[in-house]
Amino acid sequence: MLGASGRLLAASVATTLPAPPHGQQRELHLPGNPGAPSGDHLAGRLTRASVPAGWRAVLRQGRTPRAMAGGLVGCELRPRRGRCGPQASRASSWDVAAEAAARSLKQPAQSSRRLEAAGRRALLALVTLLSFATRFHHLDQPPHVCWDETHFGKMGSYYINRTFFFDVHPPLGKMLIGLAGYLSGYDGTFLFQKPGDKYEHHRYMGMRGFCAFLGSWLIPFAYLTVLDLSKSLPAALLTAALLTFDTGCLTLSQYILLDPILMFFIMAAMLSMVKYNSYADRPFSAPWWFWLSLTGISLAGALGVKFVGLFIILHVGLNTISDLWHLFGDLSLSLVTVGKHLTARILCLIVLPLVLYVAIFAVHITVLNKSGPGDGFFSSAFQARLSGNNLHNASIPEYLAYGSVVTVKNLRMAIGYLHSHRHLYPEGIGARQQQVTTYLHKDYNNMWIIKKHNTNSDPLDPSLPVEFVRHGDIIRLEHKETSRNLHSHHHEAPLTRKHYQVTGYGINGTGDSNDFWRIEVVNRKFGNRIKVLRSRIRLIHLGTGCVLGSSGKILPKWGWEQLEVTCTPYLKETLSSIWNVEDHINPKLPNISLDVLQPSFPEILLESHMIMILGNSGLKPKDNEFTSKPWHWPINYQGLRFSGANDTDFRVYLLGNPVVWWLNLVSIALYLVLGSTAAIAMQRGVQLPTELEGQIQVLLRGGGQMLLGWMLHYFPFFLMGRILYFHHYFPAMLFSTMLTGILWDSLLRFCAWGLASSPLARGVHPMGVLSLLLVTAYRSCTESP
Repeated sequence: MLGASGRLLAASVATTLPAPPHGQQRELHLPGNPGAPSGDHLAGRLTRASVPAGWRAVLRQGRTPRAMAGGLVGCELRPRRGRCGPQASRASSWDVAAEAAARSLKQPAQSSRRLEAAGRRALLALVTLLSFATRFHHLDQPPHVCWDETHFGKMGSYYINRTFFFDVHPPLGKMLIGLAGYLSGYDGTFLFQKPGDKYEHHRYMGMRGFCAFLGSWLIPFAYLTVLDLSKSLPAALLTAALLTFDTGCLTLSQYILLDPILMFFIMAAMLSMVKYNSYADRPFSAPWWFWLSLTGISLAGALGVKFVGLFIILHVGLNTISDLWHLFGDLSLSLVTVGKHLTARILCLIVLPLVLYVAIFAVHITVLNKSGPGDGFFSSAFQARLSGNNLHNASIPEYLAYGSVVTVKNLRMAIGYLHSHRHLYPEGIGARQQQVTTYLHKDYNNMWIIKKHNTNSDPLDPSLPVEFVRHGDIIRLEHKETSRNLHSHHHEAPLTRKHYQVTGYGINGTGDSNDFWRIEVVNRKFGNRIKVLRSRIRLIHLGTGCVLGSSGKILPKWGWEQLEVTCTPYLKETLSSIWNVEDHINPKLPNISLDVLQPSFPEILLESHMIMILGNSGLKPKDNEFTSKPWHWPINYQGLRFSGANDTDFRVYLLGNPVVWWLNLVSIALYLVLGSTAAIAMQRGVQLPTELEGQIQVLLRGGGQMLLGWMLHYFPFFLMGRILYFHHYFPAMLFSTMLTGILWDSLLRFCAWGLASSPLARGVHPMGVLSLLLVTAYRSCTESP
């Protein structure tokens, strides 16, 4: 009778009590009673000091109560026999009183938890406020173009004007910059010609403000990531302070650049991954799905800004593989459950990012539908879809025939059209014959006539039937403006050793057997005939067996600084030796609209990536700019000038806070030593105190994630052949700073534990953290403008 009341009272007991000896009774006191005897056995009755008057609870002697969460469960509390009627009627009021007493016991703990949560939120708000305040301070200075603003600000203008352009990076970052400019009232008319150009009346603050907004979130993201991994507020605060007061991160976040956008998505992916891992005990719950999906979205964003977003994808991928491997080894999980985990990660971390990434390019291609400076980098078929391009809405014959006047375009990026002019090669440069080059721009000297190799009859004679050019035909290419044939011989090319010279030779189309070329369709995709725009062809010289191509090297002034054309004896298929027919004039053939020859979206996507990859590898440094090497970056060896080349009053130089950067470098070395030592000790079964073992686990797991992130975002640059700049290190720097926060928090706790017997022990950890914060802040203030 009224067992619920008794069980509620018993559940409020805070300590685990053993069963009493048979026949012995002791009083049971509720927590908080000053008269409660510590360590006594349960007597089986509640005194009047513990419960309302008139009630006694007797525990069946000989039964041991179960203790759960600090309380008693399963002990049977009964009223004494013989009570009924009025006594029973008073039970309900006593039951309510007991329930109220139990609630009052829980209130202090709940209040404490609420106070702690409010304190954490206040600290996060303070960190976020300080981050935004530092990033938006003097954001309008200098009021002129700084460093790569000349590129990314201009590209934002292209999006506003819907003008097609080419860049070596994926489009998301520039799209967001253009959107920010458009929403803030910028009209896309500023030219962004060179660093130092005054913005004057143009509204540039929207684009700078957007980059600063995303850059400001890096610090709260790092704070939350370290807090989740280490469960330590000092470690999270130390990390946030190091990033807040780093002059490099501050500078990089204040200008129209891709770096703050890239780092925003990298840190968002890292935080989301840590968060969904923290819900491992609640898989497939709503928070677990939310953070897993947000990880995939952030991965798509990182890759959509720059290809170095692949590094954070690799980081998340390795973590996911390790996670799935441990799940597979958990024999308490069925294979169906493991399959669900695998499917969830495939959907959220592979399918979702891929769909979003492809969607980014779909928007990019849809928005940029006008001809612009990027046309020449892409194929003729792609250019036909751009409004304003001479191929747009054009009608030309579909298949190549003898007598056709054509332009021939090289498929390698930024090579251009096969070209010739009346100028000869100078003395000492092969044979003194007419120059043949490639030229990036449309020109009458790009026009060639296709003729048979063994006849001089005019194929455009109306009395002669149309004869199509087919795969494997032997042809001559006669330059329309000079009537000289495309020619090669065993003379060495002007610039490229072991390649043969290509010239224009003959008079009025009459030359010799070195003018003969065999035309081949690569992979014979379109059958025997040569299709305009779409067929990829090679020209094999009949006399020497070499292949017509372009080395991409710029000729001296005698060659008008156009690009060298050679005949290479190496027959391997490369883009520099593959061509396609673009313009096509033949009055004997019917014209078709080029709309039917436009590439499909998958073909555009593939072509865009091939050109971006080639463009990345071919980047050259700008004038008056310092490049650097990866080993320079962690030691803060050499920065990057953002502004000041034109003797302006406001100069900006990108350089990190020496305290932060050298502390990060020392922390990486210390972590490698301490982490290796701790891992070996634990593997060998060395017995460690409980508090030390827990802190070592935090150091190994949380610090290991940060070390992996640093390595993945740093070491690949040693393998890259392209030019490199100091700003490429900043994603890796974020991870090294988070490692620093975790490491020094752990080190100071180890020191405090080691000095436990000393009166200084209590102050070691807070004073150490505070000292690091003050030194970092002081150094930042002395370096900031």
